[in-house]
Amino acid sequence: MDKEISAVDAAKSMQQEKVVLLDVREHSELAICKIEEAIHIPLNEIPQRIELLPRNVPLIIYCHHGMRSRSVVDYLRTLGFDNALNMTGGIHNWSMQIDPEMQKY
Repeated sequence: MDKEISAVDAAKSMQQEKVVLLDVREHSELAICKIEEAIHIPLNEIPQRIELLPRNVPLIIYCHHGMRSRSVVDYLRTLGFDNALNMTGGIHNWSMQIDPEMQKY
């Protein structure tokens, strides 16, 4: 399975199948904008909250631009989360391609 998914493909996947979106941004970033369907676990809390993450459906992880989420995907894949995908361009791309009304930062 590929490690990357675009915002457009992530949105399509959400309409076609069960997926889990994971926002790994900080609380201060979440206050600016968010995808309502996503669960929020800041990057530094992932190891302590790993049991909350599914292994049986696509797990689409994002941050602001996709760098932090890529590191989370790499980490989760070492733990056997073959379902972990990085949303390229993060919430910024989501705001540009899916939800242009979303506040940008």
